[in-house]
Order: sequence, then C-alpha cells, then structure tokens
Amino acid sequence: MKAAHYWHCFVGIQTREWLRFWQQRTRFASALVRPLLWLVVFAAGFRAVLGISIIPPYQTYITYETYIAPGLCGMIILFNSMQGALSMVYDRELGSMRVLLMSPLPRPFLLVTKLLAMGVVSIGQVYVFLLLALLVDVEPPLWGYLAVLPALILTSLMLGALGLLIATWIKQLENFAGVMNFVIFPMFFMSSALYPLWRMNEASPWLYWICQFNPFTHAVEAIRFSLYLEWNPMAYGITTGVTVVLALLATAGFRPQRTRILGTSRPA
Repeated sequence: MKAAHYWHCFVGIQTREWLRFWQQRTRFASALVRPLLWLVVFAAGFRAVLGISIIPPYQTYITYETYIAPGLCGMIILFNSMQGALSMVYDRELGSMRVLLMSPLPRPFLLVTKLLAMGVVSIGQVYVFLLLALLVDVEPPLWGYLAVLPALILTSLMLGALGLLIATWIKQLENFAGVMNFVIFPMFFMSSALYPLWRMNEASPWLYWICQFNPFTHAVEAIRFSLYLEWNPMAYGITTGVTVVLALLATAGFRPQRTRILGTSRPA
C-alpha cells in the first residue's frame, strides 16, 4: 500500500464523520446543553461555596466558572466518545465499518483514523463551547485556544479508545448505555473536572487517591494547563501512556461479529 492510499482513506473517513455530524444537528445542541448547564446554573450555586485560590496554572484568584471550564471541555469529549463508540460498533455490524474493515489497509490504522475522526468532531464542539463561555467571563489567553489543541486530540483518542474497548466486549448492545453510566459518571465526578484535588484531599484522602489514579483527571489537567499556556509533563505523560495502552487493547480486541444487536443471533 502506498502513502496515497492511506491519505485517501484518512480523508474519506474524516469527511464521512463530518457529513454524519451535519445530518445529525441535534447532536450538536445536545452536546452543548449539558456543559452549559454546569457552567451557567450549577456554577452559580457553587460559586459562593467553592472559592478557588491561586493554584497552577492560574496566576491569580479565579471564579468557579473559570476553573470548571476545562473540565467541561473534557466532559464534551467524554460523552461524545462514548456515543461514538456505540455508533462505531453499530457500523461494524450493519454499516460502513463492516465494509471498511474489508479494506487491505491495516485494521489498527482504520480504527485509529475512525477514532481521530470522531475526536475532531468533538473538538469542534469544544471550541464552540469555549466561545460561548466568554459570555460568563471565562477568558483564557488568546494563544491558549491553539495551545490546547494537542491536549484535546490526545484526550479524544484516549476516551474514544476506552469506549471502543468496552463496546467491543459487550455482547448485547442494548446493555451498552447501562454499562456506560458505570464508566462515564464515576470517571467524571471522581476527577479534577469540578473540584480541585486539594479540596478532595481535605474531604477524603482515599477519594483523593482515586482521583489521582483516574486517567480522566490527568487529561483534564493537560487541557487546563495548555489552555492557560502552561506545561504539565506529568499530565501529558500519563494521558499519552494510557492512550497507547487503551488503543493497543481496543485494536487487538476489535473483532467482526462479536456483538449481538437487539438479541439477534451471531452468524455461524
């Protein structure tokens, strides 16, 4: 296979994902409603309770809205990645992925390209959210919008690979949503997305250590530091390592016809 073949496949998968997104505009609105509720409604209630002191990467005291904005960016990618993993498995059984996997191109390349395509769509929604966050005075440095891009891509790949890994081993997809609830909500709430880790440590040391071992915590910190033009090597290192491991496991375990849809029997 030549490099041109890989490039045409990459462009084709990216284009198809954007066309699908364009045809499902309600997906765009629903993906923004949840983080905007946190930013506008919940933050108003927590603002008086959770004053945020001067902590890296911030150089001064900040509002609660400013603190949670990077965590809500991670929330958008988290929920979209899990929904994308579900649609990816449906495609594998009934749609385009079934045909795509017959390509002579290596399966890991096809799967990573698909994950990256879903991630690019999520990243577009993140940037729209950051623009809307300007209305509530969440104003990161201008160059931060560009500096945060690698962290967003890395986070989307990590969470997409996690969703694909879980979906691959679920035999009945009608159980997928229930399983995802046991993954999404603990991963989101037991992280630094909504509360600083030092506050977690004050409240419960064992919960603090759970947050430290949560890879989503480090993904959020990579987003937060990058958005404010600071470098966090530990956050990037852990997120990269987890991404590589999950991607290897997901691509190795992805097998055609593993999952049954709505109780249908598996072909012989």
